Parts: sequence; C-alpha cells; structure tokens
Amino acid sequence: MKDLFGQALLDFQNENYTEDIITSTNISDEDALPIPYLFRDFKDMPKLEQQALKLAKGHILDVGCGSGSHTLYLQKKGLKVKAIDISEGAIEVAKLRGVLHAEVKNILDESTRFDTLLLLMNGTGIFQELSQVSKYLTHLKGLLNDAGQILMDSSDIKYMYEDEDGGYWMDTNANYYGELDYFLSYKGEEETPMKWLYLDFETLKLACETVGLNCELIKDGEHFDYLARLTCV
Repeated sequence: MKDLFGQALLDFQNENYTEDIITSTNISDEDALPIPYLFRDFKDMPKLEQQALKLAKGHILDVGCGSGSHTLYLQKKGLKVKAIDISEGAIEVAKLRGVLHAEVKNILDESTRFDTLLLLMNGTGIFQELSQVSKYLTHLKGLLNDAGQILMDSSDIKYMYEDEDGGYWMDTNANYYGELDYFLSYKGEEETPMKWLYLDFETLKLACETVGLNCELIKDGEHFDYLARLTCV
C-alpha cells in the first residue's frame, strides 16, 4: 500500500490541499472524494454517524479513524478513546489534530477490550469479502467487555444493479453483490486496488447469529444505508 489516502490527509493538514481523492469500483465510474469532508465537524456528519457517536460509551475503539474526526468529538465529551488505522499518514494527522491515543494497527491485531467499538463510514468495508465476515465478527466480539457494543454502518448497494425497468442485472454465478474492487488515486498516482465489502442488514444479521452476536437495526439512513448495534447474546 502506497498510503495515498494518508498523503492526501497530510497535504490538507499541512495546507497543501490542491485536489481531491478520486475513487471508483468495478461497478461504478470515477468520483471525487472531497478531502475537507474527511475533516468534518459533528454538525456536518451524516445522521447515522451522529447517532452512533451519541450511543458510544465507556472505553471506545475508533476503527479506521481516518483524520480522527469521530475520536475528537468523543474526546471533547470526556470519553476515553483509542483510534486505529492502517494508514500511517492518517494516524499522523489524527495526532496532529489532537487525538490522544492513536496507533497504526490492523483491527485483527488489536487485543485490548473495550465497551464500544466504532466502525463507521461503511464499517463493514474492512471485512473485504463475505467469506471473511465471520472471522472479523468473532474477533470483534472477543474485544468487547461485558455489556459491550459494536456500532457499525453499511449500505445495501443492490440499487446499483437496478436497470431502467426495475429489474436487476446481477450475475447469479458471481460472488455476493456487495463485494467490490475499490480503486483510489491521488494527484495522478494510483493506489494498490483493494477489496471492499458493502453488507445488507439481513446478511449482517445472519452472520452475527452464527457467531453469537445480536444484531439490532438502530437507524436507516437516507440512501439505502443503516446503522446497526451488535451485542453479545
């Protein structure tokens, strides 16, 4: 990984912002990801994120923290938060912005227990493929204190396969429709492609049941997205 995402965050933090990140997937065209949006305040966050932050409690782990916007909001509320991300640039920016406990780490390498795990901005994306969901959920479950919770958002992207007649053009022989190849470029340089998973709620709920987690729908978003709360059975 070249960490172009982290470089973009660092450029913005260091007032060298000249252009945005460009993203695309194997089923969608190129789109700009405005870097200022990654530095948003609570008032500019989607309602699902706002709801998740209101529900967060106790000792919190912010998974895939990016520039640290969620962590900073929670810190201001007096909560103890650890922020992790696989991007070195993102963690550097988070620290520069005032995040007190930030570390470059993959969630599968985390071993501390928490009261709340936050996986926002399509938190299921880090699962990469449907076949890995149980592995990740089992690990996340093991990081929960008694009465702990996992707050996670995602989207049902079935709508992206809909044709003009209201039918769907999904290949029934292909993998789960939420498994995407994700491409990112910044300032003309391309990042190594990665797998990214969008998970519909019913599939997430079924996966949770197989590993001993309750899955509760907390809130539907404005565009096929949702916020779920996972707790131990």
